[in-house]
Amino acid sequence: MIKIHPSEYPYYKLDKLMLGGVTPRPIALASTIDADGNRNLSPFSCFNTFGVNPSTLVFSPSRRGTDNTTKHTFDNLKEIPEVVINTVTYSMVQQTSLSSTVYPKGVDEFVKAGFTPIESVSVRPFRVKESPFQMECRVRDIIETSGQPGSANLVICEVVTLHIDENIMDENGVIDPHKLDIVGRLGANNYVRASGEAVFQVEKPLTTMGIGVDELPESVRFSKVLTGNDLGKLGNLEVLPDEELLKGLKLPAELKNASVEAIHHYAQKLIIQNRIEEALLFLVAFG
Repeated sequence: MIKIHPSEYPYYKLDKLMLGGVTPRPIALASTIDADGNRNLSPFSCFNTFGVNPSTLVFSPSRRGTDNTTKHTFDNLKEIPEVVINTVTYSMVQQTSLSSTVYPKGVDEFVKAGFTPIESVSVRPFRVKESPFQMECRVRDIIETSGQPGSANLVICEVVTLHIDENIMDENGVIDPHKLDIVGRLGANNYVRASGEAVFQVEKPLTTMGIGVDELPESVRFSKVLTGNDLGKLGNLEVLPDEELLKGLKLPAELKNASVEAIHHYAQKLIIQNRIEEALLFLVAFG
């Protein structure tokens, strides 16, 4: 493992490491205006949501590492503390990237990137029509972390009005990730598309208390076949198999006289099929 102390490492190299390691990051396509009413649009991937009471977003139009100047978004927010955060989907990612170009002050990135501006309801900056999820926000606070090159300017926003395209919702009124087709930022020029096979589910232990990996038999914990993810699923079960179930359990014909490793491979297939309890039964009985 490489050991790095950030305070002793060149900031421009550290930036690449941090952006490459803390991923994927959602992208805030931020729409602002200045005191003269000039529109500005720019994407920021140092961004996330941090609560709903009140609904809070934070993003960072950081200082430029090259010359320590501030971005037009930051300057605009100092004049007009309002912003619209537009979600970036796969169908608009190239235009979004174009809007990050460092155009001179006063140039309208809506026009340059080919986006359609539409009036907001509660704030003065315009929304991006092409985005299916738009958040009108008022700025509650701006925290300048140091004023040094590459340093963060944390913009803390409160969402005052949401606009959601009904086409990205499922029958339960929840946003469907496959319909949203959002993109996230990785390091360098890399992005990720969060839809299709890239989307998977992990059952959260919110209403249950799993037994934990430490309660699994030693032969299972130190299996040469099962992965950490496999063990995590097994440890999320609430109880070990019942003794009566273990007594009546029989190996499939193809596994008679099979090695422990073969049994573990069989259990792993059950885990992949989400037959977790059945997998643990076989592992405890025969593994």
